[in-house]
Amino acid sequence: MPDFKSLLDKAKAKAEGFAQQHNIPTQFPGQGQQYPIPPPNHPNQPYAPPIPPNKPVFSPAAYWQPSFSPSTPVSNNFKHQLGAHGWGNNELQNYISANENSFHTPENKLIVRAISSNGQYTSARLTSHKTLSKQRGSLIAVATPPCATGIWPALWLLPNEPFQWPNEGECDILETWNADCINHSCFHWGQFNGEDWNKHRVMESHIPDMSSGRPIRYEFVWEQDERADRNTGGGRGIWYIDNRAVMKAPIPAGARRMSDWQIIINVAMGGNVCQGKTPANGHYDMIIHELKLCDEPTGGWSRFEADWRAGPEGHP
Repeated sequence: MPDFKSLLDKAKAKAEGFAQQHNIPTQFPGQGQQYPIPPPNHPNQPYAPPIPPNKPVFSPAAYWQPSFSPSTPVSNNFKHQLGAHGWGNNELQNYISANENSFHTPENKLIVRAISSNGQYTSARLTSHKTLSKQRGSLIAVATPPCATGIWPALWLLPNEPFQWPNEGECDILETWNADCINHSCFHWGQFNGEDWNKHRVMESHIPDMSSGRPIRYEFVWEQDERADRNTGGGRGIWYIDNRAVMKAPIPAGARRMSDWQIIINVAMGGNVCQGKTPANGHYDMIIHELKLCDEPTGGWSRFEADWRAGPEGHP
């Protein structure tokens, strides 16, 4: 069972860093009124083992699927976000567009590589040109995240730029750090203060074999009425890991419409979230085996409805 105070401290550090980057003031529970937060990994929500390889999983057809062919430049599908300014979180890496930090393999995989070399740190941060584009659909990513001290890989969503963070929302699908083998599924749409304390949904999923190098299947399914807007809100999201629903959350008033969000893939190094720990010399690869946007989720919309009724809610 992870230390919950440590998890909370990491969440605070992440939020403070992002807020600093965007010049946003923050206040946390603990700096004023205290709010109860359920512990992670509730006993009635254990992590289920992955589906055996001999059991087929229906994978819906894609309306967008980037080519990871070596003949296709990474920049065809993604913008490289660049910089060594700490990204508001005292991170170590310089995000660059060099081929050694982001490339396609002969096996048609996308690699985002963080490199630590005698106190020099380079990595890549990719933002998709494509937005989710539709009122409802499914994002499927099969990925092998790096698992090491001082390493913070993520596959997540932010609204198309320009946007106001965190008021317009943030959605984290794959996020883990310091080799703790815990994935953080999150939806944020407000500050970490007394007024907005409940505007966050989070679920920690322990994946015991995360460091084994096996591909992990992530899926985020969203559904919004065409009439929903930032004033009225409306909509639902479910997060899956290895074909199991691990969290559900509403899409509230104030968040940007999901059709206008983009995919981000990056590997950060060090910083507040990693509690100041630094990676050893070497390279650390986020391997994206498959990435696509689909009109329907795995198992269809009837399964989504069943999972919405029975799935676990993220805690604040």
